[in-house]
Amino acid sequence: MKKIILSIEGMTCSACSNGLEKYLNKQNGITNASVNLVMANATIEYDEKILNQQKIEEFVKQAGFKSLGEFKEIKIESKSKKEKTKFIIFTILAILLMYISMGHMLHLPTIEIINPNINAVNYAICLFILTIAFIIYGFDILKNGYKNLIHGTPNMDTLVGIGVLSSFLYSIFGTYMIIKGNYNYVMNLYFESSAIVIYFIKLGRYIDEISKDKTKEAISKLVKITPETAIIKKNNVEKEVTLDEIEKGDIVISRPGEKIAVDGEIILGKAHLDESFITGESKPVSKEIGAKVIAGSMNYDGYLEYKAEKIGKESTISEIVRLVVQASNTKAPIAKIADTVSGYFVPAVILIAIITFIVYLILGNQFNTALITFVTILVVACPCSLGLATPLAIVVSEGLCASNGILVKKSEILENAKKVDTIIFDKTGTLTYGKLKIAKILNYSDMENNKLLQLVGSLESKSTHPIAKPFIEYLKENKIEELEVHDFENLSGHGIVGKIQNEEIILGNSKIIDKYEIENKYVEDEKKLAENGNSIIYVVKEKQIIALIGLNDIVRDNAKEVIDVLNKNKIETIMLTGDNKETAEKIAKEIGITKVISNVLPVEKANIVKKLKEENKFVMMCGDGINDSPALANSNIGVSVNSGTDIAMDSSDVILTRNNLNSIINLINISKKTVRNIKQNLFWAFFYNCLMIPIAIGLLKPIGISINPMIASLAMVFSSITVILNASRLRNIKLSK
Repeated sequence: MKKIILSIEGMTCSACSNGLEKYLNKQNGITNASVNLVMANATIEYDEKILNQQKIEEFVKQAGFKSLGEFKEIKIESKSKKEKTKFIIFTILAILLMYISMGHMLHLPTIEIINPNINAVNYAICLFILTIAFIIYGFDILKNGYKNLIHGTPNMDTLVGIGVLSSFLYSIFGTYMIIKGNYNYVMNLYFESSAIVIYFIKLGRYIDEISKDKTKEAISKLVKITPETAIIKKNNVEKEVTLDEIEKGDIVISRPGEKIAVDGEIILGKAHLDESFITGESKPVSKEIGAKVIAGSMNYDGYLEYKAEKIGKESTISEIVRLVVQASNTKAPIAKIADTVSGYFVPAVILIAIITFIVYLILGNQFNTALITFVTILVVACPCSLGLATPLAIVVSEGLCASNGILVKKSEILENAKKVDTIIFDKTGTLTYGKLKIAKILNYSDMENNKLLQLVGSLESKSTHPIAKPFIEYLKENKIEELEVHDFENLSGHGIVGKIQNEEIILGNSKIIDKYEIENKYVEDEKKLAENGNSIIYVVKEKQIIALIGLNDIVRDNAKEVIDVLNKNKIETIMLTGDNKETAEKIAKEIGITKVISNVLPVEKANIVKKLKEENKFVMMCGDGINDSPALANSNIGVSVNSGTDIAMDSSDVILTRNNLNSIINLINISKKTVRNIKQNLFWAFFYNCLMIPIAIGLLKPIGISINPMIASLAMVFSSITVILNASRLRNIKLSK
């Protein structure tokens, strides 16, 4: 299966996006399609043996829309001067049209040559000419409406198109009758209704586009983090190139005050880099030869040459943007309610309008009264606000999360995080910094500590576990050479094994001692080290324990505060660790966790998660994304605390790129506010239609309440603005730092 994201042109409301989504999902070879109205794109999973991009784009065309090719970037363009000028001109024309058509009713001064009471023909022709200008201005609406009706996916443009053309054609007939001398039709011309409806639709769309662009701002800022150009060095010659021209292996130069262009590894120089946009670390980080650099980092004070490793879509920033866009394109369960309603809404409105029109005529009303009621129903019921209700809120929240170091891979997480009642924490690297240091060495062998640590460090250099870092760093700091390792094996949850100088070396916790049935005379020593908060490593050489090494970790600064907040919110917190009981309980007590499950293997962690879910707990698992992957995958929401550079390989639902536990509280808070906001949006959208459709039908005429197409189109604009303003409030959520 292959996945592609296409940019789509021509979508104006939820009926459009729903219609396209349904059409694509019906096609042979497409396993899943999800269309995003706000981002104007479609995420499509398909069988590449059956389909290719060209065929999929043909499906998009058949559905009445246009594919602009693969979605490459989030474009936020300021409205062009030409577009603004055009809008101003039509605003003036709209005022002029309204004045000519209605000024005499309000006893305003009128021009004799186009006074309907004196020169009815001139009056009608003047309105006709002005309305033609608006028909041209809104031709895209009429064209899309017709096209979508033909393709069986009627949308907002279809409603407007039918309404506008109905009143326009009737007014042309009225003009013809006036020219023939029947002046009774002067008061039955509805050119202004056609024109003003188009004007207000364009106004609403103009506001929508500005709002959608603002909605995407937080995501687009991530794109702009990287520079547009960079200096590369080839054959000792420096050359300025665009980022697209950089290839893997190229030597890129960064001087003080410049941003890192692509992910890579430093081969020359030393500098302090600001990586706060990824890691959240406010202080510049010192980097030297061998260190990795992330695209978008700011070089404060040094000259660097680095080898390009991840370019284009492979870079950390590109991966973050891809994940955020992909998440925005997934459907939250609450969104499916609006989608289902919208799918039936437009055909239902057309049916209601037709039935009302017929009933009006049967009851003896004049044709023009029935027609205007028909048009008013079509215009007032446009489901624009309904279509914006969920995607606007989701995209704002996704951007808010991304800009605060929370990468949410599916939008349903934003809906479900508020349900969490149990959070399981791994210890090392999650509740602690994972920056272990060698605290105590109990050496039972006749070799010196440096020689002992050379064996341990050489074997640990083959491991990716956080526990390996202090040993590797010790060898580097003391300039001790790594020994060659053969037959390396990682025993998940136990330790590691390998051969050095033809001797088998085993490193791990007490489980590895039991596994290899090694006699353990040092249980009491282990207990004493554990009581002081040490994680314990047994060192075994040729089936004999030759040392016990105690490693100390530092508890995260805000761990206690975060646990306190969760406990106050009645969310159960559990520590789940492979470490020994004494060390785990000591740290748990320090930060306020009362339930501790220790000495567990990765598979056992997953079983504990499953058991809690069977007890109807909504479980969030928070771990390092490596050893905890089975538990992360089995939890309702898996959260990994990562460095921010491993996101492409991560299998969790949420990634905290800034290693900040406050992000968990922020995620739950954003979830609560987002769901509340979506419900408010859906309420106002449904309430608006439930209120306005009966008024448009004329059910409230007996008490003096009625509307015409112009008021209906203006009301529709205000409905959308209400939803837009409400969704925008999500940007102001106060988050913990």
